[in-house]
Amino acid sequence: MAFLVNGQMSQKSKNGSFLIKNATMVTVTNGTFVGDLLIKDGLIADMGKKLAVKADETIDATGKFIYPGMIDGATHIGLGEIGAVSLTQDYNELGDFIPHMQALTAVNPNSVNIPVNRVAGVTTALTYPSGGLFPGTAALINLHGYTPEQMYAGFKAPIMNYPSSGKRGRWDRRSKEDIKKAEEKALKKLNDAWDKAREYARIDSLAKARNKKRNDYNPQMDALLPVVKGEQSIIITVNKKADILSAINWVEEKNINAIFMGVAEGWRVADEIAKSKIPVIVGPVLDNPRRNSDPYEINYSNPGILQKAGVLVCIRTNETENVRNLPYNAGFAATYGMGVEEALKAITINSAKIFGLDKQLGSLEKGKIANLFISTGDPFETKTDITDLFIGGWKVPMESRHTLLYDEFLERDPGLNSEK
Repeated sequence: MAFLVNGQMSQKSKNGSFLIKNATMVTVTNGTFVGDLLIKDGLIADMGKKLAVKADETIDATGKFIYPGMIDGATHIGLGEIGAVSLTQDYNELGDFIPHMQALTAVNPNSVNIPVNRVAGVTTALTYPSGGLFPGTAALINLHGYTPEQMYAGFKAPIMNYPSSGKRGRWDRRSKEDIKKAEEKALKKLNDAWDKAREYARIDSLAKARNKKRNDYNPQMDALLPVVKGEQSIIITVNKKADILSAINWVEEKNINAIFMGVAEGWRVADEIAKSKIPVIVGPVLDNPRRNSDPYEINYSNPGILQKAGVLVCIRTNETENVRNLPYNAGFAATYGMGVEEALKAITINSAKIFGLDKQLGSLEKGKIANLFISTGDPFETKTDITDLFIGGWKVPMESRHTLLYDEFLERDPGLNSEK
């Protein structure tokens, strides 16, 4: 009888100490060298030449490379499963003002998409809600764990979709006057919501100063409270040139800590973004230009133009199933002006800096969390294989639904009814 393999079945991750020997370590922040790396208690415990230490498992990585785990700047991973089945999509809730909707609570740790994408070397990703003006709060997750809380990587931020001006596409037949009115109405709605949030923050501060407890229950305003008080960043989705300039003015006027996301036309106003010192999550790089008149390669060039202007840039795929294409998004950015070194930073240490976690993630350094992978070469090249993966110090099996199905059907049995 044929032996059937469940496509979602997987081996167990291993915990313990691991000594990786003779690898070329691409540290990202401190150059490249050949040596050994020790993983212990979930951290990079030591790095150096010929470490004389014992470990539960020793891995000979001669001729191979160690890279820090890649960090995708924005995805829907864990929030969506099957595109054609709406019941499996948890990243777009009803409502225009729902900043209290937490993406982390909706993450499915058993999603088939998680192992499929992490075996490509993506260890961490921001997963975020989309939809209305304030669609919810994004969370950074490690792609390993039994519960959302175990996966949480230490960063959250409300999402705001900045009101878009101009035509919505070739199908948009509105007059200039109608477009202007719609823009003004949307901005008024945003400013009214923000004024209420600021007033709520003022009341909250007064209550605390008087050691009084508020009796009201307002989860929407509570979600924005840390942003208004300057204790938390807000991620603002904005793409068009005019909208980016407007959003810069809005952020400066409100005096808040912002991160721009999308920034498809950032190349048009790169100097202005750099002057504002607002970091950006840019991409997807593997996409078409927004305007017919734009150069065909402008999406590939956009990250490099922003980086060279002095903007802190990280790259996103904006995917659910194909987060594994993150290194290829970065590879195109590298080829079209960003360079390999800066493109690698844009999916490692820059992401960590933007999320305020550069002391824990984003590079190979002693004391940092052991999120890393071993590869046969440059991860930007499709011929490269990832041979070993570690997340939080756990050795994660290089197994996914894809690998299991491949193994099953490579030498498949003729069928259950073949015996006579």
